[in-house]
Amino acid sequence: MTLSDIAAGLEVTAEQRDHGVAMVDDTDADLTERLASFAESLPCEPAAAATILETHATGRSVGESARSAGVAPVTAAKTLYLLGVEGVNPLGPTARRVVRDWLDAELSRADALALTGATETEFALATYVETHEPCAGARETVDGVLAPGGDASVAKRDLLAETMDDALDLR
Repeated sequence: MTLSDIAAGLEVTAEQRDHGVAMVDDTDADLTERLASFAESLPCEPAAAATILETHATGRSVGESARSAGVAPVTAAKTLYLLGVEGVNPLGPTARRVVRDWLDAELSRADALALTGATETEFALATYVETHEPCAGARETVDGVLAPGGDASVAKRDLLAETMDDALDLR
């Protein structure tokens, strides 16, 4: 059976309208203004959160991002997590299960800390991540900063430009 046999007898009974592409452009407001709606949920001011996010998106560490914003590294890590940035939890999957077991009162804190091999600060941050949800809608608000091609991504690419090969160099 060919494609023309399958299509025989088909007819179009209605026309499809082109609705275009739906788009919301929230870039008129700067990042600090966009983060103001999450101010009550963040552990720092929206201006500091914007600095943390922009600095982190350029490839700098959480510690460097915290110093840029004038906050403690744990505050910066919490801020990034609440804004939907992936990879902020300092523990791996097995250690996170141990933290959840401790939170469910199946282990003592001392045993959980020993089993994870984490420092006190890492354990506290992992506990925070396990007991809090990222802010609803925050990830969508900051996607432009984090997305490939976003302002911070372009700055990072420019910094690394001389380390990258051109496609023509591969011949």
